[in-house]
Amino acid sequence: MSVITAFSPKTTPAKIGLVGTGFMARGIAHVVERSPYELSRVLTRRPVESVHGLPGHNIITQNIAELIEHSDLLIVCCGDPIHVTDVVDQAIAAGLPIVTMDSEFHVTTGSWFVDKGLVTEAEGDQPGCLAALRRDALAMGFEPLVYGNIKGFLNHDPSEADMSYWSSKQGLSITQTTSFTDGTKVQIEQAFVANAFDADIYWPGMLGPSSDTVEEGSQLLADVANQRNTESGKRKALSDYILTTGCPGIFIAASHKDYCRPYLNYLKMGDGPFYTLTRSFHLCHLEVMKTVRAVLEFGDVLMNNSSQPRASVATVAKRDLAKNHFIKHGIGSFDVRGEALDIADAPDHVPIGLLMSGRLKESVEKGQRISMDDIELPDTLAKSIWKKIAKKAVKHAAEDRASSIAG
Repeated sequence: MSVITAFSPKTTPAKIGLVGTGFMARGIAHVVERSPYELSRVLTRRPVESVHGLPGHNIITQNIAELIEHSDLLIVCCGDPIHVTDVVDQAIAAGLPIVTMDSEFHVTTGSWFVDKGLVTEAEGDQPGCLAALRRDALAMGFEPLVYGNIKGFLNHDPSEADMSYWSSKQGLSITQTTSFTDGTKVQIEQAFVANAFDADIYWPGMLGPSSDTVEEGSQLLADVANQRNTESGKRKALSDYILTTGCPGIFIAASHKDYCRPYLNYLKMGDGPFYTLTRSFHLCHLEVMKTVRAVLEFGDVLMNNSSQPRASVATVAKRDLAKNHFIKHGIGSFDVRGEALDIADAPDHVPIGLLMSGRLKESVEKGQRISMDDIELPDTLAKSIWKKIAKKAVKHAAEDRASSIAG
C-alpha cells in the first residue's frame, strides 16, 4: 500500500498495548509476551477480575487513556467497530501506530483514519494474508483478476441451538460463530479487500460459487472478471469468495504476460491464461507480529480501507421483524446478517458494524435491507464518521460516472 516514516518507540523494548480479551486476542497476548517486545496493557470492557487466560493480570485495564499512556503501538483485535473507533480516535490523536486484526472496524469507520495516522490490518486473518499474497504476485509480474476467500460452509440463517453447540466446541463466542456461519464475516472481509485494492463487488452479496476445488472456483471467477472487463473496457479485479472443501485460506486468480505461459506451464501452474496462487492456511495470532515488526522498523502499511471506499456491508433481515423490535447487535445476530455492496447503490443502508442497540421504527420483512430511516441508532462517534464516509463515497461515485460519460 504505502510506506511512511517508521515509528521510533519511546522505550526499548517497544511497549505493545492490546485492545480485546476474546479468544484470538488472548492468543495475540501470548505471542507478544514471547516476542522481543513488551506487552504493556490490555484493554477490556469486562470486569477485570473475570478476564482469564492472559500472561499477566496486572496489565489489564478498562481505561483507554492508561492503555495509550503505556504503549508505543496498539494491536486491535476486538470486532466491535463502535468501541474500536473510540479507541483508535484517541490513539491516533496521541500519535500511536495501530495494527489491527479487525476487518469490522475497517469497513465501518477505518477510512476516516487513513490520512490521520498509521492504521494497518495485519497478516493473519484472510484480508491481511490476501494483501501479503498480492505483494508477492505483483512482484512476480502477475496481474490479479480475483481476490478470493475460501469458505467451507454457509448457512444464512443458522439456529441458535446449532450456534451454541459449535461455539462451545470451538471455544469462540456465539456471536463470532454466528457471523462466520451466516456469511457476515466473509462479506465484511471481502468488502474490506475490495476497498483496499480498488476491486469490485460483482453484485450485493457477491457471487460465492460452489466448486469441487479451489482451482475450479478460481477459474470460474476469473472468467467472470475477464468477461466483465472485456465488456466495460476497463481492467478491474473482483473481490469474492468460493465455497469448497478443505482448509480455509485465500487465493488470487491472475494473468501474466504471454511470454511466461510456457514457463508457468512447466512449473505446473497450468496453460493459462489465468493462474491460481493459493495460500491454504492463515494462522491469525501467530502472524500478527510480522506486521508489527514492519510497522516499527519501516512504517509499512500492509492494507487499509482506503480514504475513498466504495464498498460497505449492509444489514439484511433474516426474518420478519416488527416495529419497535430491539436489535442488540448486528454482527453475529439471529435477526440480521451482512451483505457486501457498493455504497453509492444504497447510500441509506445501515452498515452492519454500526448496528448496536438499535430499535426498529418500521417493520421489515425477511430479506429486506434495513435503511437508516427504518431504525433508531445511538449517537456515537462511529455513526457520525460513517455519515461523512457515505456522503463522500456517493459524491465520488457521481464524479466517476460524470467523468466516464464525458470521456
